[in-house]
Amino acid sequence: MRLEGATEMGNMNDFKGIPIEAPRSGQKYTTAQGFTAIRDGQKARGAGDRGSSGGASAVAGALGGKPRWIKAPPAGGTAYQAVRGIVREHRLSTVCEEAKCPNIGECWNAGTATIMVMGAVCTRACRFCSVDTGNPRGWLDAEEPRNVARSVSLMNLKYIVLTSVDRDDLPDGGAAHYAACVRAIKGLCPQTGVEALTPDFCGVLQDVETVVDSGLEVFAQNVETVRRLTHPVRDPRAGYDLTLQVLAHAKRYRPQVLTKTSLMLGLGETDEEIVQTMDDLRAIDVDILTLGQYLRPTLNHLAVERYVTPAEFEKYRQWGLERGFLEVVSGPLVRSSYRAERALERNNAGLSAGVETALRAPAV
Repeated sequence: MRLEGATEMGNMNDFKGIPIEAPRSGQKYTTAQGFTAIRDGQKARGAGDRGSSGGASAVAGALGGKPRWIKAPPAGGTAYQAVRGIVREHRLSTVCEEAKCPNIGECWNAGTATIMVMGAVCTRACRFCSVDTGNPRGWLDAEEPRNVARSVSLMNLKYIVLTSVDRDDLPDGGAAHYAACVRAIKGLCPQTGVEALTPDFCGVLQDVETVVDSGLEVFAQNVETVRRLTHPVRDPRAGYDLTLQVLAHAKRYRPQVLTKTSLMLGLGETDEEIVQTMDDLRAIDVDILTLGQYLRPTLNHLAVERYVTPAEFEKYRQWGLERGFLEVVSGPLVRSSYRAERALERNNAGLSAGVETALRAPAV
């Protein structure tokens, strides 16, 4: 787990008193641990490379500005301020803040947060993701499980989502470390629900079992996009069928553990492909599906092919529920961990009532 203000992964203003310019997006840099990484996960591309995933509206600029519904309310509220104060006082780090999640206020008010473990450099380079990429060469923070549990306790969380970078440099993909983090949380905060949004562990099912055995409530692995777009969108080492294999095994191995996945929309997929993906997921008994709008992190990443309307997201939710998902959390600003604790209440995390409001929102 990263601590706010630490000099991990090259985000430092000086080194031994010598000012150092922070790396720009797409640049290589050397981390505090001594290995090389690329800022934001993608090398800088030429002006002629627009990052299209193959659709007709490849140029993001051709879509104009972001639509009025791509806007979250400002963060606020008593519980949010309390959590924020604890985060500041103890110099804690959450994905919620570091990824500038638009839903931070809503989630923190509900006692839910997301923490990223196993460092901030991923061994893969998916073209939708702005996490730095490189080879950490086996580096891990041995104190992380204890520090994560302490953070969850200090923040008084009801539900925690643990996510991570891919760690193909580790023999088990980081499965044992992941499990240690879950056990540490359960040991210190037994009433806190834990969801693990994991790598695919290269399909090694024993490593999947290691995490599923850790005491968590929800096991998640994201399919990210439809089959056809998997390899324009995801790293070549990832795979549509590989994700299905991991999710299927987790459910067979521990049927009482809920399985979950997420699909980004707006990358050029068709309605027919969305339906087929839903059918593939239900065939392996995936319980929870989240659907959200893809937003391009930098110009080096894939372009947005379309902005999906709130009404369309509601339509897709109904399609999913008709296919038997326990819940489908669907909306423009939904991310895989959005209001994760409320998905179990089968109310679309309160999103349905907001569709008309979003449609009436003023343009920005």
